[in-house]
Amino acid sequence: MDKEQQYKRVFGHLDANGDGKLSPPELQICLGKIGGELSLEEAEIAAALMDSDGDGLLSMEDLVKVVESANEEEKIDDLKMAFKMYEEKEGCITPKSLKRMLSKLGESRTVNDCKAMINKFDVNGDGVLNFDEFRIMMA
Repeated sequence: MDKEQQYKRVFGHLDANGDGKLSPPELQICLGKIGGELSLEEAEIAAALMDSDGDGLLSMEDLVKVVESANEEEKIDDLKMAFKMYEEKEGCITPKSLKRMLSKLGESRTVNDCKAMINKFDVNGDGVLNFDEFRIMMA
């Protein structure tokens, strides 16, 4: 089952009346089923914020956008955590910090090897990787 089919399946379960849209009450019930709590007023506000066509209801496309953006935020948070492991409180990954972390992971590399690895993604040429360069490297 591909991602689109999975979204359709989930949306079908959430769309209690089968009209192809999620109303604030349906949104409220959905969150209740997974242990969340949302008043009807909060559900109306949430629906209005996520609604792309202004009808106060959520289409499958609206829901997919929310899920996909949450996934992207999660990925960025994971990358930030990984970056912190490598950067040794310097705000960047140096050849030495890369060597240290790779050693912890069981990969022995020389500082020169690490310099070469960094140089491949060092966009600004400063000899170290900032977070944006690290994101490019990990993509």
